[in-house]
Amino acid sequence: MNRPLAFRMRPSKLDDIIGQEDLVGPNGFLRKSVDNKTPISFILFGEPGTGKTTIAECYANEIGAKFFKINATSSNKKDLVDAINESKNYECPILIIDEIHRLNKDKQDILLPALEDGTVYLIGATTANPYISINKAIRSRCHLLEVKKLTLDQLQIGLKKAITSSKGLNGQIKIDEEAINYIARQSNGDFRFALNYLEIVDITYKNEDINLEKVKKVIKVPNSSLDNDENGHYDAVSALQKSIRGSDVNAAIFYASRLLAAGDLDSLARRLLVTAYEDIGIANPQACMRTKIAIESAYEVGLPEAIIPISVAIVDLALSPKSKAAYLAMAKAMEINADLPIDVLDYLRYTPVNVSEDEKYPYDMPEVWPHLQYLPDIIKNTKFFIINPKAESSYEKFLNEQYKKYLSMIKSKDIKKMKELFKKK
Repeated sequence: MNRPLAFRMRPSKLDDIIGQEDLVGPNGFLRKSVDNKTPISFILFGEPGTGKTTIAECYANEIGAKFFKINATSSNKKDLVDAINESKNYECPILIIDEIHRLNKDKQDILLPALEDGTVYLIGATTANPYISINKAIRSRCHLLEVKKLTLDQLQIGLKKAITSSKGLNGQIKIDEEAINYIARQSNGDFRFALNYLEIVDITYKNEDINLEKVKKVIKVPNSSLDNDENGHYDAVSALQKSIRGSDVNAAIFYASRLLAAGDLDSLARRLLVTAYEDIGIANPQACMRTKIAIESAYEVGLPEAIIPISVAIVDLALSPKSKAAYLAMAKAMEINADLPIDVLDYLRYTPVNVSEDEKYPYDMPEVWPHLQYLPDIIKNTKFFIINPKAESSYEKFLNEQYKKYLSMIKSKDIKKMKELFKKK
């Protein structure tokens, strides 16, 4: 009985890997590491079917290291301890951890010392965003390398190789160019998906000439409900946020469903949080908190049930009043900080130097606090926060009134004078 086509076509060396030129090509990062016989720890992140685990194993093989492989989801603490202990018998051993974003704290506490003292080199593989999902202590000890979805051309090359290879279909399938291109388009950058469907087509039409019409009868649903070009994912995410911003709840639900159908809960969760705080913001802070709780609940129950709390958050955000005032204020401040090296006023420093007692910050006089100048002189009149004239929510209107009162107060750097003024009162 033959093993699955995707398994048979799995590369054993870096040269056999399709795509990922910036990692395994002649000038690729991992290629240089192999050529120099200098092992490194790294985390590969990218969508399913892009070859993360394959790259990890090929790298370990070519650098000549003994490697141990565990899955963070299914392996227990003992598995990790055993792998680390056994690795001590080898020079420059490599530990490959699939689904590394699922590594709980107990396992991280075991792994970190071994990684720190060089007992093992780590190669992690994850479909999640490592900047969000991977423990900072682990992340700081590893290079983060993105494994990108294959392009249409790369998928076509890979499919043709599988058709002709002795490890693959050995030239025994008769399939036209149009049919191959269709399988590649429907695979949405996932080579494993493409090989699986090529195998199904071969089994279905054994010894027949295969054309586009026959392939379409087998492939009823594309790998993802996202658009089949490589920008489809980003288009769906962008459309989701714009729909929420425009209060079109129906469109927001639709675009979110495309991400959920593709199993992309991570991207959806991240975008909903960004949208909540960027576009709803101070108009409805409670909606921001409810979104965070909904996302936590979604991860707790997992897909497919995750769609239930996610749907509540989307409707809440889409129909909520909107305000970008807080976000725009921060964005403007960051622009100025990038352009101007401005020092903090002396009396606001953590440890003031050469400041007399009378000119020190008045911790014991809260009535003085709103009357002090806090911005440096060069930007002292700059207004980062701009009142939203179309504020809909009572909470944002309240904040605007508080802001107006604050702006009407006299501001001064003369702390001594301000202390004396309020002592008289």
